[in-house]
Amino acid sequence: MNFRQFGSKKLDFERLEEIIAILAKYEFIDILKKTGLKKSFRRLIRSKDFLEELDASAPERILLVFEELGTTFIKFGQILSTRPDIVGDDIANELAKLQDAVPQDSFESIKNEIEQELNRPLGEIFLEFSEVPVASASIAQVHEATLHDGTLVAVKIQRPNIIEQIKKDITIMRYLGGLLERRVSDFRYYNVSGVIDEFERAIVKELDFELEARNMEKFRTYFEDNSKICVPMNYDEYSTMKVLTMDFIDGVKISEMKDSHIKADGKSIARIGARCYFEQIFKYGFFHGDPHPGNLLVKDNNTLCFIDFGIMGHLDMDFVDNLAELFTYIVDYDLNGIINQLLYMEIINDTVDIKSLKYDLIDIIDQSYGADIKDLGGFINEFSTPDLMEKYKIELPKDFILLGKVLGFLEDIGRGLDPNFNTIEVTEPLIKKLLSERLNPMNILNYKTQYLFELQHIGKDLPRTISQTLLKAKKGQIGIDLTLNSLDEFSSNLDKMVDRISVALIIASLVVGSALIIQSGRGIPSPGLGFSTIGTVIFLIASLLAIILIVVIVRRN
Repeated sequence: MNFRQFGSKKLDFERLEEIIAILAKYEFIDILKKTGLKKSFRRLIRSKDFLEELDASAPERILLVFEELGTTFIKFGQILSTRPDIVGDDIANELAKLQDAVPQDSFESIKNEIEQELNRPLGEIFLEFSEVPVASASIAQVHEATLHDGTLVAVKIQRPNIIEQIKKDITIMRYLGGLLERRVSDFRYYNVSGVIDEFERAIVKELDFELEARNMEKFRTYFEDNSKICVPMNYDEYSTMKVLTMDFIDGVKISEMKDSHIKADGKSIARIGARCYFEQIFKYGFFHGDPHPGNLLVKDNNTLCFIDFGIMGHLDMDFVDNLAELFTYIVDYDLNGIINQLLYMEIINDTVDIKSLKYDLIDIIDQSYGADIKDLGGFINEFSTPDLMEKYKIELPKDFILLGKVLGFLEDIGRGLDPNFNTIEVTEPLIKKLLSERLNPMNILNYKTQYLFELQHIGKDLPRTISQTLLKAKKGQIGIDLTLNSLDEFSSNLDKMVDRISVALIIASLVVGSALIIQSGRGIPSPGLGFSTIGTVIFLIASLLAIILIVVIVRRN
């Protein structure tokens, strides 16, 4: 889904007036003055009855503004609550209090929406359908229903006309954001337009229930063998982009578990949740991005259920490997390791004042955690404060800060279930196990086809590339700044370099060939290993040659 599908965007002046009135009501007149809107809407502001006194801080007033402006701004505030690097900790913490709960739509409007989406009368689709929703949020509400085969389901229905309302609000956001960037100097460095773009992408995904269904199925596949993790199944026949029908989860909110009839142990649920989340992050790079208590349900026998897959975090697997190494350094209190890993991940650059950064890292760890780091989310959130990001020109991937917020929520929930909950104690063995598996030299046998093709391409293209480069150098087409004591010495060194490259290419070819043979499963299996004898022998020869080449290079250097 993309908002461009809905035609041209026109500024809704009636809605703009409403927004300006609410900003004035909560004492943001100064912002209106700087943008020029106070002058343009002077009559409107004078004609409204505003609060004479408001005993609230600026972050608290911002929260009230977002709440009163409704769906789009509530969602925008929730996104901003994950970006303390932009709005600061105080505002981020205040916006984290935003709740989706809104008055429910009438049953008749929901019934019409379902019948339009599924092209059938409600009675033909469901045997029973509860008129009262079990949950009501800003974008959708959920009703309990029964299919004709007796299956109990939850039906999530998008609120009628919500897309048009969000589209109008985003148009106004862009207009106001442009004014802030052009006319208010404090906002010129915050990339307001980029933040609105990020919000639009996020909310478009959340409005697409077909995408949510795919996320749910993908997540369920990952944990289908884990009896302690429960994920509802989607029913495609009864689902569209605006209607999502799935298994009804008969559980209680994780925050209400202790006072419920559910037979489950808080400590066990905390550990199960932590392990599950770290598997999502470090094993799959795909994690549930909205772990508030309403989306985590508990059933009997210590079963944890995930619902609402509209917001998902995605991490590149190379980044995940690097992140696991970074967390290992953090847990081990290895400051040099942390800094080197941050440089390697390009989160900071080599112009950073390393000595100053080391002192700041010591402060983060010592002041917040002492000698025993209990959570990683807190570390990420402390590290990504606006002051530190500005001081060290920190560049974080899009989902890195979301990850910090998710881990922070997770750790708060864990301590609510178990006061002695320690994320590190639970997850450190898992992280180190995953790292050891990835560092296992035998993983070369598990390379995917694409990596084998890449090695093959390198093997095919490198000689030609070297030849072309040397030819250009010979013709004087490449400038080389060299001080040559002897042309013979240069020629000898060049011969040695070419010899080494040739040997390296032969080794690479042997490795690729052995991997292909082993993957094909052909040849006589070697005793004890089960791999192809020919492939194994070739691999060992390649390994021996590689070791010899490394020894020769080290000795000559």
